[in-house]
Amino acid sequence: MNAASFEWTDKFLLGYGPMDDVHHEFVTLVNTLRTCADEDLPATLDAFAKHAESHFSEELKWMKATDFPAMGCHADEHAAVLKSVHEVQALVATGDTKQVRSLADALVDWFPGHADYLDSALAHWLVKKRHGGAPVVLRRGVKSAAATDTIPAHRNSDPSSQSA
Repeated sequence: MNAASFEWTDKFLLGYGPMDDVHHEFVTLVNTLRTCADEDLPATLDAFAKHAESHFSEELKWMKATDFPAMGCHADEHAAVLKSVHEVQALVATGDTKQVRSLADALVDWFPGHADYLDSALAHWLVKKRHGGAPVVLRRGVKSAAATDTIPAHRNSDPSSQSA
């Protein structure tokens, strides 16, 4: 991925405000990890690590408070991410910052799938528990698959007039 390609968009919205807010911050911090000056990498990684620990702790608190069925799997993914972050922090402490950008790229690859599956399930669960229904998400500037499926103007609706 190129450095400019990971930015917050409404496609990341899940419909649970506190989660959407923390995800927005996550995306911003990962993008900063990818684009900051080399001399800023240690402090930027530390800021990301603090965010990730708080972010994942908050989600775990929500899961425990509502008996979320997929809590174990979700928490295991968070633990794996934190393990990687802490391993890279240990390298940075020795002066080796080369892996920070690779970590950021791995987070860019990981986050959309995690958000689409595990976090969207959690958001749905939380909204259902608190409000009795599914989240409503309005995404600006994000085309749905249905919006991009169009019939070409030259196509005739009469099947007998189409050549094989």
